[in-house]
Amino acid sequence: MISVRFRGFTWRHAGRRSPAVSDVDLRIEPGERVLLLGPSGSGKSTLLAALAGLLTTDSGDQRGQVLLDGTDAADRRGAAGILFQDPETQLVMARSGDDVAFGLENQAVPTEAIWPRVRHAIETVGFPYPLDHPTHALSGGEQQRLALAGVLARRPGLILLDEPTSNIDPEGADAIRRGLKAALADTSATMVIVEHRISEIIDLIDRVIALDPGGGLLADGPPETVFAAHGPTLADQGVWVPGIPLPTRPGHGAGRPCLRGDRLTKTYPGADRPAVRGIDFTARAGEMLAVTGPNGSGKSTLALLAGGLLKPDLGTATVPGEARPLHRLPAQRLATRVGSVFQDPEHQFVTATVRAELAFAPHAAGWDRDRTDARVSELLERLRLGHLAEANPHTLSGGEARRLSVASALAAAPDALLLDEPTFGQDRRTWSELVDLTAAIRDAGTAVMAVTHDRDFAAALADRELALSAGEVDGEASRC
Repeated sequence: MISVRFRGFTWRHAGRRSPAVSDVDLRIEPGERVLLLGPSGSGKSTLLAALAGLLTTDSGDQRGQVLLDGTDAADRRGAAGILFQDPETQLVMARSGDDVAFGLENQAVPTEAIWPRVRHAIETVGFPYPLDHPTHALSGGEQQRLALAGVLARRPGLILLDEPTSNIDPEGADAIRRGLKAALADTSATMVIVEHRISEIIDLIDRVIALDPGGGLLADGPPETVFAAHGPTLADQGVWVPGIPLPTRPGHGAGRPCLRGDRLTKTYPGADRPAVRGIDFTARAGEMLAVTGPNGSGKSTLALLAGGLLKPDLGTATVPGEARPLHRLPAQRLATRVGSVFQDPEHQFVTATVRAELAFAPHAAGWDRDRTDARVSELLERLRLGHLAEANPHTLSGGEARRLSVASALAAAPDALLLDEPTFGQDRRTWSELVDLTAAIRDAGTAVMAVTHDRDFAAALADRELALSAGEVDGEASRC
């Protein structure tokens, strides 16, 4: 168990005018389980990074102190275990078991104790593969489970979790929550968790700290007290306060086919089975096709194949009017036919500013400057990115980066839009705005195909559902 103390803590990321958090003063007692709330961009991930000792002098400017048991957090990096929003950044070994063991070996845990702890952590999070399973073959949700196992195996005195279940299928998320509950009971560790879907983890926490949009503190106290006093304010700011209905945006009927997959099959090198096998689909103008299924069922691979970003072993992905399959189209042409939003937003950023990122695809497609500038201005306003126009995309918060990835995929006005977990990391307000924006794009005649674990997102928008299991179609139905 570790105590936490913030004393007048302020942090401004390099290249940003405004601080991510300002004058934070709070104390977390040993063994407390704290839910950190706030809208996208309010500084939640920054506070977790500060507690992990990961904010360095060359990455920004700091005032005040961050203390663990009275010692500067930067001097106690091994005391905290952190799970990032993007689990791929934490995986360092080729085999799954070795990756979980890596932290224990660095801590000089005796050899005979390492593998029992690795196996226990793997079982705790419900990781479905043997210890020698290659990490490169894992889906995003499976990476998240493995990275969490690596954190729990070390048995840190302070556990820091940044959206631990947001990229995991519902059944896996239940397993993660059960595993966390068991791990906390075993270790009595202090925990600080960032999680949007409050109702699903409320039984794990005993205190809520809510940040306001300016990076300061809005509320601090027991969950029932904070929600009773500040529920409407938090909901208006984008926090997922339980019990408030979500919007739905049903479609108005499908039109012509815009994107088609025929017998798509792909096996990754070293894998023992195809990631997808023999999948057929058609995405039509004016509809959203939701692609669902558990982690590892092939959803993200299907999205890459459908977007022309991955060459299939067999089968084709095509759009009307093109003689060649999508994976053989030049990038400039592909950008005007299919826009893709990756599961990890930072993987698609190629420029130094948000404004340049939004202009990249229109420029590549041959748009003139006036048309490009008008499109960029429209997207900056609609997705509330205007104040970040000159910021480096890699300095954005998780929610801001997701909004930028969606905006950049829309920039060249493609006929079809592919979304891989588009609502990952979004606060309630931005989630609703993404629902409205996706509905507007769909209703204007674009075919939308969305890979999602978010049942609410599918229920709000989907006209049809394509369910996958073990790389094959498990079912197809109209209207989620």
